[in-house]
Amino acid sequence: MRLPLEMTTRPLQYGNAALLAVFLIVTVTCRVWAQNVPVAPNAPWHSSQERRIEQDARKILSKEFTVDSAKTYSLGELIDLAEAHNPETRLAWEQALSHADVFGVARSELYPTVAALAISNTLRQQTYLGTRYYRQTLQSFDLALDLNYTIFDFGARSGRINAAKAELLASDFGFNDVHRRLIYRVETAYYQLLNAIGQEAAARASLANAQTVQQSAEESLKNGLATLPDVLEARSATAQAIYILQAAIGAEDTARGDLATSLGASPLFPMPVQPIEKLSIPDSVEDSVDQAIARALEQRPDLLQRVAEIRSANARGKEARAAYYPSLRTHVYPDPQYQYGMQQQLPWGQTGGLNGQITFSLEWTVFDGGARKHRLAEALHDAHAAEAEAAVTRDQIENGIWTAYSNLKTALRQREAAAALLQAADQSYNAALESYRYGVRNLVDVTVAQRTLAQARSDDVFARTQVLSSLAALAFQTGDSVQPHPARPQP
Repeated sequence: MRLPLEMTTRPLQYGNAALLAVFLIVTVTCRVWAQNVPVAPNAPWHSSQERRIEQDARKILSKEFTVDSAKTYSLGELIDLAEAHNPETRLAWEQALSHADVFGVARSELYPTVAALAISNTLRQQTYLGTRYYRQTLQSFDLALDLNYTIFDFGARSGRINAAKAELLASDFGFNDVHRRLIYRVETAYYQLLNAIGQEAAARASLANAQTVQQSAEESLKNGLATLPDVLEARSATAQAIYILQAAIGAEDTARGDLATSLGASPLFPMPVQPIEKLSIPDSVEDSVDQAIARALEQRPDLLQRVAEIRSANARGKEARAAYYPSLRTHVYPDPQYQYGMQQQLPWGQTGGLNGQITFSLEWTVFDGGARKHRLAEALHDAHAAEAEAAVTRDQIENGIWTAYSNLKTALRQREAAAALLQAADQSYNAALESYRYGVRNLVDVTVAQRTLAQARSDDVFARTQVLSSLAALAFQTGDSVQPHPARPQP
């Protein structure tokens, strides 16, 4: 028997349409979710995904602030701007907030967990009784509560809570250490900028001196009191002074960019800073190296972070040790119910009640193939490693303070010597130039005196900024810069 043509072809048409629809769905889905890869190893990769990422990057990376070019910023104001706008402080803050939530999750184990479940069910069916069917309707309402609580576990919960609390403390100390490093970076960039500005000023003064010597040599040549090689030597000294000035200008531009980057600002906008002449530079060190080391061992945030990590490791050991003991838990399940129903030709009927259960379970792992032993040993090793890392940090702190203290004393002595050298070089240059004008000294003597004065100016600027940089380094090593009353130099 043959079927009609319509009956044989229609299912095939429906089947082809279904297959085509499935193929289109799979193709579109693959195009949406597929990640393209470079087609060849010898060319850069570009695709539509790259454009979307670039748009997202512009939204994220455009959060820069601008500075007031009409304002002169002090060091304290620069530090405040860096702490408010540098993304590193925001990162450390968010990480500390995350650890606070982890601690909250661990502490929640002290309380029971309660879950509620509400169910409403309607059932309508035909029930066969005797010789006929009767329609029957049943309606039920359930409100179930599921309560679970750990009564005791021999310190496992307290170990997790103490570990999370110690990790939160470590994160807080790490947050302070980010500020300590950022403050030192801003101070270093600020003093490098002051040194660059001073070096540029010294280079301009040296250029003026070289031009004065060149002018004197040219006038002497006109009067027959100098030779052409003298004039050429003077012009060479002027050209060298111009070269040094251009290098100083470039170094100042670089230092301004470094300072803006440490603040989280754009280096495209000028940032006037307080000059070094308005800063007070100390002449001696107030504390001894022993006092500085003792203070650092009490307040350095990175060392306190290591101590908090030791606490966390010890708490994890307590948690691992509790696995050798049983834990007692309870499970309470109250279930109030309300039901009513109706059968055909009969009135409504109803009933209610409170069902439920309460159980206590004592769990004790008798054998686990040595897993508990190795977890406990791992926790003990982590605690010992944390103690060793704290000892390494302590040694690094002591060495860093000793180096910073020695550098500060050296900088103070160099500053005193540089001031005396600048005064002597200035007097020598003036005397040599005056003698040359009277024909007593030759141009070589004047040129040597001019170069000595230029170097003395550069050394004096560097010595003054080096004292401030050494003070900042000592405050960085002791941790004074993040204390409520920091001992960093104030303008």
